[in-house]
Amino acid sequence: MTPGGLGRPSLARRLVLLAVGWSFAALVVTAVVLALLFQQAALRRFEQTLGVLVDNLIAGSTYEGGALVAPAFTDARALRVYSGLYWTIAEPTKEGRLLTATPARSRSLWDAELRPPEDLLQRVRANPGRLVAFDAAGPQPGERLRGVARIATIDGHESVFLAAEDRAPIDRDVRNFVAATALSFVVLGGGLILAVFAQVRIGLRPLFRLQGEVAAVRGGKADRVQEAYPAELEPLAQELNALVLHNQETVERQRTHVGNLAHALKTPISVMITEAGQRPGPLAEVVTRQAEVMRQQVDHHLRRARAAARAQGPGERTSVAEVLDELSRTLERIFQAKGVTIDWDAPDDLWFAGERQDLLEIAGNAMENAGKFGRRRVRVRADGAGVGLLRLVIEDDGPGLSPDQREEVIQRGARLDESAPGSGLGLSIIDELARAYRGSLTLGASALGGLSVAIELPRAQT
Repeated sequence: MTPGGLGRPSLARRLVLLAVGWSFAALVVTAVVLALLFQQAALRRFEQTLGVLVDNLIAGSTYEGGALVAPAFTDARALRVYSGLYWTIAEPTKEGRLLTATPARSRSLWDAELRPPEDLLQRVRANPGRLVAFDAAGPQPGERLRGVARIATIDGHESVFLAAEDRAPIDRDVRNFVAATALSFVVLGGGLILAVFAQVRIGLRPLFRLQGEVAAVRGGKADRVQEAYPAELEPLAQELNALVLHNQETVERQRTHVGNLAHALKTPISVMITEAGQRPGPLAEVVTRQAEVMRQQVDHHLRRARAAARAQGPGERTSVAEVLDELSRTLERIFQAKGVTIDWDAPDDLWFAGERQDLLEIAGNAMENAGKFGRRRVRVRADGAGVGLLRLVIEDDGPGLSPDQREEVIQRGARLDESAPGSGLGLSIIDELARAYRGSLTLGASALGGLSVAIELPRAQT
């Protein structure tokens, strides 16, 4: 199913659990109903067989010499002691009870009596001519009987004819049926769960595709959602495209405003510096110095504004390997007289989530600084640094900086107006752009003996 933390609500999980819940309830109710129907059908067949025996008893019974005589024919099991099949002909008493201790009974009862429920007489009288079913205890310990009774009048005498049989076979058949049904329903339930899971996965597949396309837009692989989606998701895809377009237009307007502001501020500052340079004097020196500070402030804040606008824009990504290759070839030509060699390494699938110009400026300043202050060797390594981050490490074999100096340089780099002019480090630019992309800059000691500059930046998805 859809990805996400276990504690977060999941639409796929919710659909699967809902379907599993009602499927389980439906299967349980169906299994119970089927078991009850099977039991009732088995009991009806059982009672019909006993009803035939009762009808034969009624048809063959007569009164001879004032005594009720049962027919000679009977089931062979009724002749075997405690065989499980029993019959008796009971006489109603004046007290409204049944007298079952009569000679007219099956041999299988031997010296025992068939003891029906106390209300059986009232029930058979309330249903004349019909079979009335009842449960009773058998003559054997733990034996449960299922019986039927019918009242009839023989030669003017009212008698109740009863037949009962051990219900253990019925109960065993019901248990076997319930076990087979339960096993079948467990298999059916497992199949339904798999079917529901597959149905949810297939049904939500367009949503997963939309998620992938949005991730591709955010990672710079695409500029809009392009696939066709079902009617329920098509409005969402259109709204996402509209949102992406709106963000792109907003970023472009920000870039335009930044460019206009840069032009509007830099031109007057340049004019002030030029005019002050043509009129030497104390006032001109003050104007020149303050105008330079203003230019540095303008450059500082405009650079941060441009980087922040680019960082907000979707769909921007740059190959780190291509940028490092281009910078290495360029800087090796620049420092050719010094004999500087730049050794770089970066995976081909490592992408910076930002504009190429910004990565050129970040990596270029760091590598130029290493080439300028190093002796002959510069090493550049780029790789992933966790989820959504990449790490760029530039090392040189120069004199390096002490821990106090490294901390001081970073503190100065945080505010350009405090940076010493002509330092040549370029760390303030790196720090500004890295922070604009929610990254970081860390200085340390290099294994080559000089300075190590570690830069963390956002990483685009491959």
